[in-house]
Amino acid sequence: MTTVQAQVNAGRSRLRQAGLEFDAAGRDAEVLARAALGWDKATYLTHGRSAPPHGFCDRYVSMLQRRIRREPVSLILGHREFWGLDFEVTSDVLTPRPETELLVEEAVWYLSRQMGQTPHVVDVGTGSGCVAVAIAREVRRCRITATDVSPHALPVARRNIIRHRVADRVSLVCGPLIDGVVGQPDVIVANLPYVPQSELETLPPEVREFEPWVALAGGHDGLNTIRRLIDVSNERLKEGGVLIIEFGIGQVDAIRHYVSRFHKLTVVRIRRDLQGIIRAAVIERNADVGTARATSL
Repeated sequence: MTTVQAQVNAGRSRLRQAGLEFDAAGRDAEVLARAALGWDKATYLTHGRSAPPHGFCDRYVSMLQRRIRREPVSLILGHREFWGLDFEVTSDVLTPRPETELLVEEAVWYLSRQMGQTPHVVDVGTGSGCVAVAIAREVRRCRITATDVSPHALPVARRNIIRHRVADRVSLVCGPLIDGVVGQPDVIVANLPYVPQSELETLPPEVREFEPWVALAGGHDGLNTIRRLIDVSNERLKEGGVLIIEFGIGQVDAIRHYVSRFHKLTVVRIRRDLQGIIRAAVIERNADVGTARATSL
């Protein structure tokens, strides 16, 4: 008698043959099996040695074939966790990644200091809407404008905004950067394209073939769009407001140098991701250096 676990072991072997690393193959084989079964982790551990229910094998093989073609698990399942919340994901948006939670952490910290106000946050390049939704859930008195240049991304963001019940405080704007946004934001958060042109073809197939290039390609050195947002923030941010940006490996020095051109802007903090890579920066307009937070973590 075959068991669910035996099917998962066979799935892991197929994923290994397709080029996935051992740990990833084992993790993905199990996650896809649980999705095909409709089981949570506890049910899988309890019943994994039992015979698979009717229809499981066909569903599971279909999912494995998609993963063998290197389609990301998030797209196969249609969702991904971010900030402890579940978000719909399609090929029109970037899959939310753990390092992007740094933007939420920094925004929430800054907003927690703005007592007695209704701060305005702009999430530039919102994609799935994960950053805007997470901030709205954490800071209920703020209002958020989420922008994206892609008209295909905004319906995904809208569904996630409605799903997480923050539609009364999060509005959507289709356009580049903060075009169409009224007033001076207190906070701008942005996970913009930052992959250099020369590195696009070297990206993993899960990214290169399945995620939108408009959300990846950052020009010659990866910083074309980020520089434009810094330019805009120099004029549009409220005094004392902050720009919080994510960027790629080795780009922090170029960003510091570019920010230094503006006497109104100061990099007051940098953040490392869980792998120790410098991944985000907080840039304050008319920063009070004496009260700013430490510049790195």
